[in-house]
Amino acid sequence: MPAESLVPRPAELSTGSYDGLVLTASTRIDADFAARGTEAWLRAELGAATGFPLARGDGQNAQIRLSVDPSAGLGSEGYRLIVDGEGALVVGHDPAGVFYGAQTLRQLLPPAAYRRAPLTAETRWTLPSVRITDRPRFGWRGCMLDVGRHFMPKHDVLRFVDLIAAHKLNVLHLHLTDDQGWRVEIRRYPRLTEVGAWREESQIGAARPPAFDGRPHGGFYTQDDIREIVAYAAARHITVVPEIDVPGHSQAAIAAYPELGEGDPVGVARHWGIIENVLNVADSTLDFYRGVFDEILELFPSTYVCVGGDECPKEQWRASETARQRIREEGLADEDELQSWFIRQFDAYLAERGRRLLGWDEILEGGLASGATVMSWRGTEGGIAAARAGHDVVMCPTDTSYLDYRQASGDDEPVPVGTVLSTADVYASEPVPAELAGAEAERVLGAQVNVWTEHMDSPRAVDYMVFPRLSAFAEQVWSSGPRDYAEFLPRLEGHLARLDALGVEYRPPTGPRPWQRRPGVAGRPA
Repeated sequence: MPAESLVPRPAELSTGSYDGLVLTASTRIDADFAARGTEAWLRAELGAATGFPLARGDGQNAQIRLSVDPSAGLGSEGYRLIVDGEGALVVGHDPAGVFYGAQTLRQLLPPAAYRRAPLTAETRWTLPSVRITDRPRFGWRGCMLDVGRHFMPKHDVLRFVDLIAAHKLNVLHLHLTDDQGWRVEIRRYPRLTEVGAWREESQIGAARPPAFDGRPHGGFYTQDDIREIVAYAAARHITVVPEIDVPGHSQAAIAAYPELGEGDPVGVARHWGIIENVLNVADSTLDFYRGVFDEILELFPSTYVCVGGDECPKEQWRASETARQRIREEGLADEDELQSWFIRQFDAYLAERGRRLLGWDEILEGGLASGATVMSWRGTEGGIAAARAGHDVVMCPTDTSYLDYRQASGDDEPVPVGTVLSTADVYASEPVPAELAGAEAERVLGAQVNVWTEHMDSPRAVDYMVFPRLSAFAEQVWSSGPRDYAEFLPRLEGHLARLDALGVEYRPPTGPRPWQRRPGVAGRPA
């Protein structure tokens, strides 16, 4: 059964005539120098589940062998996995390829391979005889996690990293700041976390007028926490992309440093939605955020740095003499061009430091920063326009990629917002718009799903909303060729046993369990 339940689906799979490889207390693992990271990971994971030491072999007496071979014709992040009468061999084009091959090897074992301790000494740990050649369709296979609305403790972020790594995703986009919270320590501006990292209470659901829970909420990551998250992810071949949202979605920063805003002093926002308070466009505000990004770049080695740029109301700017003066001085047409000007300041800043600006598709309004990569979320139109203008694109349109959207139309879905986005819908969606072809289509780096957490106030709630939809997404961005949900469904059913072993509280195919519901908490229709 394990070979028939691989998720995502490998490019090529054939079964052999051998009995397979049975892991025992004497099984050894060998790896060349470039594959040593995966060797350590595999020994830790399988050693915990099986209770076997899985000692290092010397190549001659190792039953599991890992190696990197760029000449094997596998392509970036590609691998070959062979299990036959001689043992198990994983060859990767690069270290990432070896890691993905080892992830597939783990899937070939019983679901108990995902547990943290042996269940019984009688478990038979058999790798079936197979030959698999595999490679990803896209280089950007991402998940955005919003820790600004509801803070996720570091331990749970590390667990989330393991979960997306198990699905062969390679980008964790961390939404670190918003109106409702600032989640990363910036040493030169301590009030960002002293004040901006907590709020007095939170809105419950999406009712109008809003209802609140009366419970303080907060938290932030120290710089050492961030270094740990980044290193932990890198060991699993995941790049952590930070997001510091400007010039909208900035009320938590304005609460900490009122001089950044356009209006009267405010507190950290308690309610959801688009909020009118935005950053002003004074030189001092730009210098402040350059100071923020100076520290962010020290913490995150990612080539891409997200500056948000989405949902920036313009009313405060229209009433601001500072904004009007800036428009006159820079020869801008209006407030839309002012936002574009603001974003371009950080495009230049990042380019000077060898980084690339990433932003939501509103950065197209008023003219696109020259080095920017666009995340197309308001449908596919922004991505199409950006690709045709010669810019790279990450596709994440709301109707196929927003995992805060309801999973079914029933009244028992917790805090139902947006349109229905089922696992089948995620699976069937296509990242490359039909309007793009050739060089324009190649501008689509890949896709990501977005986990906005206004209505996810715990890791359990995140589990419910993310899984198994993320499993379907993983196949969308990893596997090439036609996709058939009827063919995927039995494999997914087998994969759910792995999620059970990992302790993931996913949404069951039959609907939410009683404790996963939120009776009486209003949602919001599309």
